[in-house]
Amino acid sequence: MFSLKKYHAPDFSGERFVNAPDAKFEEVTTDGVAPMAYHAMSIYPEYMKIDGKWTLAEESRMDCVAVLNEDKSISVKEFRLLKKGEHVLVGRTEDASEGIFLHADGFSEEKVQEEAFSFRRNRSRETAYSQDYQELYDLLNYEKDHGKIVWVMGPAFAFDHDARNAMSSLIEHGYVHAVLAGNALATHDLEAAYLGTALGQDVYMHISQPNGHYNHLDTINRVKHYGSVKAFIENEKIDNGVIYNCEKYGVPYILGGSIRDDGPLPCVYGDVYKAQDAMRNELRTATTVICLATMLHTIATGNMTPSYRVTKDGEVRQVYFYCVDVSEFTVNKLSDRGSLSSRGIVTNVQDFAVLLEKALVK
Repeated sequence: MFSLKKYHAPDFSGERFVNAPDAKFEEVTTDGVAPMAYHAMSIYPEYMKIDGKWTLAEESRMDCVAVLNEDKSISVKEFRLLKKGEHVLVGRTEDASEGIFLHADGFSEEKVQEEAFSFRRNRSRETAYSQDYQELYDLLNYEKDHGKIVWVMGPAFAFDHDARNAMSSLIEHGYVHAVLAGNALATHDLEAAYLGTALGQDVYMHISQPNGHYNHLDTINRVKHYGSVKAFIENEKIDNGVIYNCEKYGVPYILGGSIRDDGPLPCVYGDVYKAQDAMRNELRTATTVICLATMLHTIATGNMTPSYRVTKDGEVRQVYFYCVDVSEFTVNKLSDRGSLSSRGIVTNVQDFAVLLEKALVK
């Protein structure tokens, strides 16, 4: 039976916490500009001492700042959203000496003693992932009813018949609560449903079709003709695919635009900051995030996702973050960018989706 790791809050009765000063906040004098000594937030739980009481920032995001609200609670904001007159946390230490404490070990378990020298410590294509898969099956079965599972998807799924079907089934059976992607995933997934191809290649036989290079453009053009993806699905009698099932089961999908996009589809965010806001709105309540074969969207999502979430009952729980990619570089890059709590699985994401669906949907 799956159970969440217990959160161990700091013991604030210790001398360094009792004797610590209150945290300092300085006023914003220009919209979008933080005070010079601002404190940059992280993915971990961080506490600020306010009027003698240690207060947790209940929501966080890497590379943002903490803002003191009128009720003495903390909001975490991007620099670009700061407004003149707000008060921002200042201080560059995290050890309580300036009234700021970063708690990185709240979900830590007792570590097994290992020898100083041993092989296969890092994660690569040679790593055995059997245990990771079993843990993921148990986690997703729990999160289906008790959490929010957000999938960050590259276009690889749209190019394979079985992978599209697997993801569609996971959506249908409640294992997908939101999808973050780009124009390519939606375009080629809809192309597959409309014309049976992705970038002009049959999604099952992988044979390029005559004039197939027109197919994704024809799909976008037809969607724009109807004015929306929903209207396109209804009028063209679309009955399969990732986007079709998102529409059918009311699963929100956020499509962030790119400078290289064709079209794009009507629902794609062309303004990157509006796309970022929309993505973050979904991630604010995410409890498990699975990123699949999309390096830039994965890193962006990793930067927005803290390692914890405060529930409606006031409990602090872990946020689970997976990065799945056939490239070791992408998996390791995420950790290099500061998302240290991510779990990496190096594999073909199309096979990953099929394997996951077979284990979960019975």
